[in-house]
This record gives sequence, structure tokens and C-alpha cells, in this order.
Amino acid sequence: MPAETTAELIDAHLLTVQDFPSEGILFRDVTSVYANGEAFASVVDAFASHDWGQVDAVLGIEARGFGIAAAMAYARTVGMVSVRKAGKLPGELLSEDYALEYGTATLQVQPNVLPRGSRVVILDDLLATGGTLAAVVKLAERAGWVVAGIGVVIALDDLGGRAALAGHDILELSTYPAS
Repeated sequence: MPAETTAELIDAHLLTVQDFPSEGILFRDVTSVYANGEAFASVVDAFASHDWGQVDAVLGIEARGFGIAAAMAYARTVGMVSVRKAGKLPGELLSEDYALEYGTATLQVQPNVLPRGSRVVILDDLLATGGTLAAVVKLAERAGWVVAGIGVVIALDDLGGRAALAGHDILELSTYPAS
């Protein structure tokens, strides 16, 4: 039997939940992808083997981005930096607000954990409208880091996320319609 591609493994294990977190939302949950060893390894290998050029660290976005960022950082023998929701990190911080469908939220990063000029890859589970990832790009650039690329496990095709990240190398492992 031929080996399944990463997209096929994601498709086979992705959990889709109707009406979560609210009525009319079709929630794509990668938790079940991460829970399957073969699928998780394939996701990590796809990110780790992608030609990002030189990478000094991987930025993982709270919370579903942490696991894949840590695993990719380990595979590439580079550092991993957590991008957290407001109030979760100590010390010197940069903050960036971004829009949600029901308000705003804030992400933070510790700019002194990497030297200026460090090349980073940003990883998360999902690209939808691009608001979260665009906020992290801004944080990275304000910290003086160079964004080598952005990787997502899944992308929702029709929500404009790619446009919000124009000019950046984006690796999407699988794509789906938003509804």
C-alpha cells in the first residue's frame, strides 16, 4: 500500500465540529491529527523539511501552534519561542492587538529571547482570516526578527487569510472551504 501524503493524513484524522463555538460555525479541530502518531509525524516532517532557508527559531502561537513549533524546532535543532495571549509571559514584552469576529484579543512575545536579525518561521494550526498570523508577523518584525515563512496545518480557502499575509512564504499542508 502506498504511503499517504501529509494532506491525506490530515484529511483522514481532522475532526470537524458543527456549530462550535457558536451556531453556524464549522470548526476544524486538529487535535485528532496531533493525536495520531503517523499524522503528527508527517505534519512535523513537512514543516521541518520545507525550504525556509536558514532558520534560527520557530514561533508557536498559543495554543495549537505550540506542539508543532516545538517539534519542528527540535527536528531542525533551533530554538522555539512561544507567542502567548496577554498576561501569560513575564518580563519585557511586545503586544499586538488583533480583531476577532466578536471583539479583539492581544498576543505577546518576549523580544529579548532572540537577537535582532534572527530568522524565524511562524507555525499555527489554522489560517482563516489571517488576523492572528498577521499580528504575529507584526510582533516578530517589531522585535527585529526576519520572518522566513509561515506554516499552517490547514487553511480555510474562502476567508481571505492569504491576502492578510501577502508577501510572505506560506506553507499550507491541507485546505478546506470555511463552510
